[in-house]
Amino acid sequence: MTHVKALGLLSGGLDSILATELIRKQDIEVVAFNVKTPFCICKKDGTSEAAEAANQLKVPLKVVSVEKDYLQMLRKPKYGYGKNMNPCIDCKIFMIKKAKKYAKEIGADFIFTGEVLGERPKSQHYPALRLIEEEAGLKGKLLRPLSAKLLPETAAEKKGLVDRTKLLSIQGRSRKPQFQLAKEFGIKSYPSPAGGCLLTCEEYSKKLRDLFANKKRVSMADVALLRVGRHFRLGKNKIIVGRNEAENKFLAAQKTPSEYYFELPDIVGPITILQGPKTKKAIETAAKLTAYYSDAETAKVKVNFGREALNKSLIVSVPDKADVDKLRVGHIKN
Repeated sequence: MTHVKALGLLSGGLDSILATELIRKQDIEVVAFNVKTPFCICKKDGTSEAAEAANQLKVPLKVVSVEKDYLQMLRKPKYGYGKNMNPCIDCKIFMIKKAKKYAKEIGADFIFTGEVLGERPKSQHYPALRLIEEEAGLKGKLLRPLSAKLLPETAAEKKGLVDRTKLLSIQGRSRKPQFQLAKEFGIKSYPSPAGGCLLTCEEYSKKLRDLFANKKRVSMADVALLRVGRHFRLGKNKIIVGRNEAENKFLAAQKTPSEYYFELPDIVGPITILQGPKTKKAIETAAKLTAYYSDAETAKVKVNFGREALNKSLIVSVPDKADVDKLRVGHIKN
């Protein structure tokens, strides 16, 4: 028998796990491929769902990390966003292009994904599936094992590299067929179908939208800060207030030399970072936000601040909640 090698996109979700198993059960060598973006939600121990799935399936995993090129796509996706800042179609095209390049390097005979026809309203209806493979340069060549019988034959099926009769015809948003298949395959560990992308989260999307609107050149450090703290906007200034000790340490470590940081002396409270012009109003506002989220019990509070050291201070009044909310990123102004 001819040796066949396939490259499968493995997110770590149940669909991609099942697609991998379906191909492996045809005695096809599978190499898993995962694109790690700055917006992946990792497990608490820092590992990814993809790494855990590859370990469970006992398949080799190639992880490709993307940064600037992904941010460029995200700022202005050709096919737009989903409900929030998730550019699902453009993202899938991006990942498949990366997979196509790697498949050529390892001599894979075909590429497959865990996509299910009709499961996601924006990116997995029939026209979208066709569009994705065409834009990725894989028209008629991208196999979707879970819905293959509902889709035209791919080149791999026509060549006899894959037995189409052993592929499936799952469609729609119900996950029952997948859960049943997982049971049959003995797959017990897989994440919930909620998704592992921060771009689908409303609050995170508000922060990212604000970042893009106010900064032309966005760095990976800027994106990393979106995961941390409470975010406020004052004109050209961005103010980030830590929510706990871990975030305070992170903000202190990530602060650039040009940024001010704020902290209360002798009172438990946050560390605050001030980005942008160091105007009197900006400094006072950052100090007030620091005081608001502290354990201070008086109406007026002393706040220390500075660049390299907390060598300056000022006395500020603790603001009202309404005034704080008006500055919050994503606040809807009447």
